[in-house]
Amino acid sequence: MENKFNTQLSQLRRQAGLSQEQLASQVFVTRQSVSKWEQGETTPDLDTLIRLATVLGVSLDELVSGRSTATHQTETEATFDQPEPAGATTGHPMWEFLANYWWALVALAGVIGVFFGH
Repeated sequence: MENKFNTQLSQLRRQAGLSQEQLASQVFVTRQSVSKWEQGETTPDLDTLIRLATVLGVSLDELVSGRSTATHQTETEATFDQPEPAGATTGHPMWEFLANYWWALVALAGVIGVFFGH
């Protein structure tokens, strides 16, 4: 199977109107890392792939393979899609990332509290 990640990443980044530097900043890596991914020299780890998908507003499947999960969703699954609750944070990828990974921030705060005795 052909690796489409590098071309897909470049295309999605441009569609989002982001430079390599801007994308790198949002996923906490260097611009050189983004460049190497887009050139097909290296690939990011799973945690970084998740951050990339969140920032770019796509599923992991679409990011990695170019296939939209919407095209693979069955009619039954579509029936059970729930509308987003009123007042939910939308729009900015960082808020969506924080909404999905709040538990990691809580765990980190706990670890910091243990080390600093608070």
